[in-house]
Amino acid sequence: MRAIAELPHPKCKISIFSMNMKYIVKFEQGALEQTYKLAEMDLIKGIDSVFEILDEEFITMVADRFDAMRAFFMGAYKKHN
Repeated sequence: MRAIAELPHPKCKISIFSMNMKYIVKFEQGALEQTYKLAEMDLIKGIDSVFEILDEEFITMVADRFDAMRAFFMGAYKKHN
């Protein structure tokens, strides 16, 4: 896996990798991760298409998903402790 880019953002760390003809977009926030895989051949403009997909609306939805993931995990954790 080869690192291609790292995008600074206040809500999460965004890293883009290339592996096996796919772009892998990884979002990290604390101990949580979300990963999205995109086939290189499906993107007409290559890496530029990835940057277009990662607009502020999408990143906001990813951040909201992190909030939900954290709530789900904390609920499960509290139930067993």
